[in-house]
Amino acid sequence: MYIATQFSIFMVNKPGVLAQVLGEFARVKINIVAMTMMDSVEHGVMRVVFAARERAKEVLSKLNMPYNETDVLCVTLTNKSGALAAVAERLAKNHINISYAYCTAGAKGGRTTGVLKVADVKKAMRVLQQNHKRDSKSQPVVRRSRSSRK
Repeated sequence: MYIATQFSIFMVNKPGVLAQVLGEFARVKINIVAMTMMDSVEHGVMRVVFAARERAKEVLSKLNMPYNETDVLCVTLTNKSGALAAVAERLAKNHINISYAYCTAGAKGGRTTGVLKVADVKKAMRVLQQNHKRDSKSQPVVRRSRSSRK
Protein backbone atom coordinates (compact mmCIF):
# COMPACT_ATOMS: atom_id res chain seq x y z
CA MET A 1 0.00 0.00 0.00
CA TYR A 2 1.31 3.41 -0.91
CA ILE A 3 0.29 6.95 -1.78
CA ALA A 4 0.78 7.86 -5.44
CA THR A 5 0.17 10.87 -7.65
CA GLN A 6 -2.69 10.42 -10.09
CA PHE A 7 -2.89 12.61 -13.17
CA SER A 8 -6.27 13.60 -14.58
CA ILE A 9 -5.49 14.46 -18.19
CA PHE A 10 -8.09 16.38 -20.18
CA MET A 11 -8.25 15.51 -23.88
CA VAL A 12 -10.35 16.45 -26.86
CA ASN A 13 -12.75 13.58 -27.56
CA LYS A 14 -11.76 12.68 -31.13
CA PRO A 15 -10.03 9.75 -32.84
CA GLY A 16 -6.28 9.50 -32.38
CA VAL A 17 -5.82 11.74 -29.33
CA LEU A 18 -5.62 8.88 -26.81
CA ALA A 19 -3.35 6.92 -29.14
CA GLN A 20 -1.03 9.93 -29.48
CA VAL A 21 -0.78 10.47 -25.72
CA LEU A 22 -0.25 6.78 -24.91
CA GLY A 23 2.24 6.49 -27.77
CA GLU A 24 4.32 9.33 -26.37
CA PHE A 25 4.52 7.69 -22.95
CA ALA A 26 5.51 4.43 -24.61
CA ARG A 27 8.17 6.17 -26.71
CA VAL A 28 9.91 7.58 -23.62
CA LYS A 29 9.36 4.32 -21.72
CA ILE A 30 7.17 5.60 -18.89
CA ASN A 31 5.19 2.70 -17.45
CA ILE A 32 1.50 3.11 -16.61
CA VAL A 33 0.71 1.55 -13.23
CA ALA A 34 -3.08 2.01 -13.51
CA MET A 35 -5.44 3.85 -15.83
CA THR A 36 -9.11 4.56 -16.38
CA MET A 37 -10.80 6.63 -19.06
CA MET A 38 -14.11 8.47 -19.01
CA ASP A 39 -15.72 10.57 -21.66
CA SER A 40 -18.31 13.20 -22.29
CA VAL A 41 -19.49 14.72 -25.55
CA GLU A 42 -16.75 17.35 -25.62
CA HIS A 43 -13.75 15.85 -23.85
CA GLY A 44 -12.26 12.73 -22.31
CA VAL A 45 -10.53 12.47 -18.96
CA MET A 46 -7.80 9.90 -18.47
CA ARG A 47 -6.98 9.20 -14.85
CA VAL A 48 -3.59 7.57 -14.67
CA VAL A 49 -0.86 6.63 -12.20
CA PHE A 50 2.62 6.55 -13.73
CA ALA A 51 5.76 4.83 -12.49
CA ALA A 52 7.77 8.03 -13.17
CA ARG A 53 5.82 11.09 -11.99
CA GLU A 54 8.30 13.86 -12.89
CA ARG A 55 9.03 12.46 -16.35
CA ALA A 56 5.29 12.15 -16.99
CA LYS A 57 4.85 15.85 -16.17
CA GLU A 58 7.54 16.71 -18.71
CA VAL A 59 5.78 14.70 -21.42
CA LEU A 60 2.40 16.29 -20.66
CA SER A 61 3.96 19.76 -20.83
CA LYS A 62 5.56 18.97 -24.22
CA LEU A 63 2.21 17.70 -25.50
CA ASN A 64 0.49 20.83 -24.13
CA MET A 65 -2.09 18.62 -22.38
CA PRO A 66 -3.99 20.18 -19.47
CA TYR A 67 -3.93 18.03 -16.33
CA ASN A 68 -4.47 18.03 -12.57
CA GLU A 69 -2.58 16.05 -9.95
CA THR A 70 -4.05 14.46 -6.85
CA ASP A 71 -2.91 11.97 -4.24
CA VAL A 72 -4.53 8.54 -4.37
CA LEU A 73 -4.13 5.43 -2.29
CA CYS A 74 -2.79 2.37 -4.14
CA VAL A 75 -3.67 -0.87 -2.39
CA THR A 76 -2.25 -4.25 -3.38
CA LEU A 77 -5.11 -6.74 -3.53
CA THR A 78 -5.45 -10.42 -4.18
CA ASN A 79 -7.09 -10.89 -7.56
CA LYS A 80 -10.22 -12.57 -6.23
CA SER A 81 -13.85 -11.79 -5.48
CA GLY A 82 -14.41 -9.52 -2.51
CA ALA A 83 -10.87 -8.13 -2.13
CA LEU A 84 -11.85 -4.56 -2.99
CA ALA A 85 -15.14 -4.90 -1.08
CA ALA A 86 -13.21 -5.73 2.12
CA VAL A 87 -11.11 -2.55 1.75
CA ALA A 88 -14.23 -0.46 1.09
CA GLU A 89 -15.93 -1.92 4.18
CA ARG A 90 -12.94 -1.10 6.43
CA LEU A 91 -12.86 2.48 5.18
CA ALA A 92 -16.64 2.86 5.54
CA LYS A 93 -16.53 1.65 9.15
CA ASN A 94 -14.03 4.44 9.82
CA HIS A 95 -16.14 7.07 8.03
CA ILE A 96 -13.73 7.47 5.11
CA ASN A 97 -15.51 8.17 1.83
CA ILE A 98 -14.26 6.74 -1.46
CA SER A 99 -14.96 9.28 -4.23
CA TYR A 100 -14.01 6.79 -6.94
CA ALA A 101 -11.90 3.69 -7.46
CA TYR A 102 -10.47 1.58 -10.24
CA CYS A 103 -8.25 -1.48 -10.44
CA THR A 104 -5.49 -2.79 -12.64
CA ALA A 105 -5.71 -6.11 -14.39
CA GLY A 106 -4.13 -9.06 -12.61
CA ALA A 107 -0.39 -8.95 -12.17
CA LYS A 108 2.33 -11.40 -11.17
CA GLY A 109 1.52 -13.54 -8.19
CA GLY A 110 -2.24 -13.17 -8.63
CA ARG A 111 -2.19 -9.59 -7.36
CA THR A 112 -3.89 -6.43 -8.59
CA THR A 113 -3.68 -2.77 -7.56
CA GLY A 114 -6.74 -0.89 -6.41
CA VAL A 115 -6.53 2.89 -6.85
CA LEU A 116 -8.74 4.78 -4.40
CA LYS A 117 -9.52 8.50 -4.32
CA VAL A 118 -10.37 9.18 -0.69
CA ALA A 119 -10.80 12.40 1.27
CA ASP A 120 -7.88 11.68 3.60
CA VAL A 121 -5.28 9.31 2.12
CA LYS A 122 -3.07 9.28 5.23
CA LYS A 123 -5.98 8.37 7.53
CA ALA A 124 -7.13 5.70 5.08
CA MET A 125 -3.65 4.23 4.99
CA ARG A 126 -3.47 4.14 8.82
CA VAL A 127 -6.88 2.45 9.04
CA LEU A 128 -5.99 -0.21 6.49
CA GLN A 129 -2.58 -0.88 8.05
CA GLN A 130 -4.11 -1.22 11.54
CA ASN A 131 -6.79 -3.57 10.28
CA HIS A 132 -4.22 -5.59 8.34
CA LYS A 133 -2.15 -6.09 11.52
CA ARG A 134 -5.24 -7.13 13.49
CA ASP A 135 -6.43 -9.47 10.74
CA SER A 136 -3.06 -11.16 10.36
CA LYS A 137 -2.80 -11.74 14.13
CA SER A 138 -6.28 -13.14 14.55
CA GLN A 139 -6.41 -15.20 11.37
CA PRO A 140 -4.25 -18.30 11.34
CA VAL A 141 -2.42 -19.12 8.13
CA VAL A 142 -3.89 -22.29 6.67
CA ARG A 143 -1.97 -24.13 3.98
CA ARG A 144 -3.58 -26.73 1.82
CA SER A 145 -1.77 -29.96 1.06
CA ARG A 146 0.00 -30.19 -2.30
CA SER A 147 -2.59 -32.63 -3.65
CA SER A 148 -5.50 -30.29 -2.89
CA ARG A 149 -3.81 -27.23 -4.49
CA LYS A 150 -4.35 -28.47 -8.04
